[in-house]
Amino acid sequence: MTMNEIKEILLWCVGLNYTVLLIWFGVFVFAHDWMYGLHGRWFKLSVETFDAIHYAGLAVYKIGIFLLNLVPLIVLYFIS
Repeated sequence: MTMNEIKEILLWCVGLNYTVLLIWFGVFVFAHDWMYGLHGRWFKLSVETFDAIHYAGLAVYKIGIFLLNLVPLIVLYFIS
């Protein structure tokens, strides 16, 4: 696999992962009550706990995208 193929794959991964992140954020903001009701059937969570879990999940996912996709892509662009 060439370096250009790896850069292309990482670029697609960044785009797809940020799309998932934006959809998750959009659903969390605009359909919060629906999402809370859906999860509330399975788990006994307060609204504050639900919000904290999703906020932490969004943060961890964003850091994962940054560390596992974006940083290697930037490094490959710098070295080529």
